[in-house]
Amino acid sequence: MLSITNDILEVQSDKDGIAVITLNMKNLPANVMNPESLRAIGEAVTLTVEDLKIKGAIITSSRKEFMAGGDLKAMLTMTDREEIFRGLLEFNAVLRKMETGGKPFVACLNGSALGGGFEIPLACHHRVAVYDPALRVGLPEVKLGLLPGSGGTQRLPRLIGIEKSLRYILQGLTVPAEQALKDGLIHAIVSSPEELLEAGKKYIKENGSHVQPWDEKRFKVPGGDVLTPHGVQTFSAGAGLLRQETRGNYPGAQYAMSAIFEGLLLPIDRGTTVEARYFVKVLFSPEARNIIKTGFFAINKANKGVARPKNVPPFEVKKVGILGAGLMGAGIAYVTAKAGMEVVLKDVSEEVAIKGKTYSEGLIQKDISRGKTTAEKGKKLLDLIHPTANPQDVARCDLVIEAVFENRELKAAVTSESEQVLAETAIFASNTSTIPITGLAESSIRPQNFIGLHFFSPVDKMPLVEIIVGENTSEYALAGAIDYVLKIRKTPIVVNDSRGFFTSRVFSTFTMEGIGMLTEGIPAAMIENASKDVGLPVGALAVSDEVNLGLAQKIRKQTEADLGIKDTRPGALVVDKMVDEFGRAGKRQGKGFYEYPANGKKHLWPGLKEHFPERKDIPDYETIKKRLLHIQALEAVKCLDEGVLRSAEDGDVGSLLGWGFPPYTGGVLSYIEYVGVGKFVAECEAFARLYGERFLPPLSLKDRI
Repeated sequence: MLSITNDILEVQSDKDGIAVITLNMKNLPANVMNPESLRAIGEAVTLTVEDLKIKGAIITSSRKEFMAGGDLKAMLTMTDREEIFRGLLEFNAVLRKMETGGKPFVACLNGSALGGGFEIPLACHHRVAVYDPALRVGLPEVKLGLLPGSGGTQRLPRLIGIEKSLRYILQGLTVPAEQALKDGLIHAIVSSPEELLEAGKKYIKENGSHVQPWDEKRFKVPGGDVLTPHGVQTFSAGAGLLRQETRGNYPGAQYAMSAIFEGLLLPIDRGTTVEARYFVKVLFSPEARNIIKTGFFAINKANKGVARPKNVPPFEVKKVGILGAGLMGAGIAYVTAKAGMEVVLKDVSEEVAIKGKTYSEGLIQKDISRGKTTAEKGKKLLDLIHPTANPQDVARCDLVIEAVFENRELKAAVTSESEQVLAETAIFASNTSTIPITGLAESSIRPQNFIGLHFFSPVDKMPLVEIIVGENTSEYALAGAIDYVLKIRKTPIVVNDSRGFFTSRVFSTFTMEGIGMLTEGIPAAMIENASKDVGLPVGALAVSDEVNLGLAQKIRKQTEADLGIKDTRPGALVVDKMVDEFGRAGKRQGKGFYEYPANGKKHLWPGLKEHFPERKDIPDYETIKKRLLHIQALEAVKCLDEGVLRSAEDGDVGSLLGWGFPPYTGGVLSYIEYVGVGKFVAECEAFARLYGERFLPPLSLKDRI
């Protein structure tokens, strides 16, 4: 009987001649694909195929997941392109040995199988998954700037057709077992782990097929091959959609489409070679490395509470008071209750507070209609939210979050009112986007327990919370704030106090630069297209309407009054004209840079051409794009130099999750390295001569050249 045990897997065969290969990488937190595991899997497959007593084999896992995918840390340390290419070819040969060895291989998915962790099951002749709401299968590599490298671009389209596989691969879809069964990614679902191995053994005992569809003599790609009319149409449409989605900034998605197209023109053995070449190419692209560095590793570090003071005991939050039941307060109440905490939602009247609770009701009804929750779970969540107008009701709260309007006097009043009834151990947080926390803490009787929690709208969707530490904020308050943010499953970054902090301060440079371009005669449509072409989610003018021009003006004037300065940026002049002269404050008022017809699609306000005449020559489009990103990076450097940012990594994470700075750059500070420090400084100096001193690079950047 076959028996193998090592630190990566176990192989045991039974009296029926069925070998069970159980993945269990003991020295890592999850099963992953790396050189060691690929080698071990290859040896196990070879022994299984060559052992004449073995009738068939099952591949499963003893971990929570089947396999999480590739070992990204190992990938980033690899430098020899030829060695990686050879390794991919060798493992693909192992998978082909499974497929053509004359014995049925069954993948028994006890948990999620993602990326390379699903490419192994794709090479099996039969795939069975256990029912588990948390289980997901799919090929999410493009979300990390990569593409499948172990046959995924070749097997999936041959299995489910070009059109469906393009959607899975180019969007990096991961789906639950039910959807995977419906779409043909797996063959069966069992209801319990105990049934999983039995289902696999049954397939082998009943002489299930040991030949893959693509190895049949008359095989045709489901739905039509590459050069059929449907195939040509699918790739043509897909290329257009891909360009629209990525704007040419993500080579991984483009290479994946090329690998699918070129590989399907060849036998699968040669197709996997095409794929391997593209994988190596994209692995060494700066875009993939930036996405992995920040979008995976840095964000995961933040999600583990790396910024939390280590010497402070865990802060248990059971009850949270929220002052202000407007859109922001109502959103905070929802995510807090969703995490299982009791919420006191207070406003000036009980009617207003009850209205704030209806926001949660709306989100729950939407989730029920989409099958994401049940009426019973929804009621349980709503029962945790207690609307009130009585200040005494926050008395037993562990944490109070003030989410009233951006008005210093109002914030001071609600702070004083609440702290009168709070326990000395309670933490008080202000949800402010711009007002310095140290100043707000002056109204607190316990400034050491006072901290800033800057949420982003809509709270239920936005993943970031910016935690602001004032001059007197204690480590106790910081630790408690981080514990709460992690409990509501948001990503925290910690910054030091400053007007606008980090996110609002840097984000405003993007909007003001875009708005100011109108004074140069640059067409509004060009500004919006340039914003999206560099990878920002929304145009500078559109997002300004969303945030509200009236609010931006109010914040700017408060800053000017507090600091005794005048904002001379061209964008400030445009905002004043839009609000004061034209009465167009933004989307909330139904008119801003855009028109918002009740029964139509929003469109740019035609009056922009009248009040900001467009220049007759064609502006340099590449310069417009660079200005929109360079100005943000410059402000981020200033935040780092001034100590507002505690690390460049925090700046990168905050920019990706806070306002959607392009992930392919690695974040607002990594963007400088992406461009090249010397080139970035030279371009900024040129922009300063042409457009103003705001583009002058600081000495800290020049010293890095």
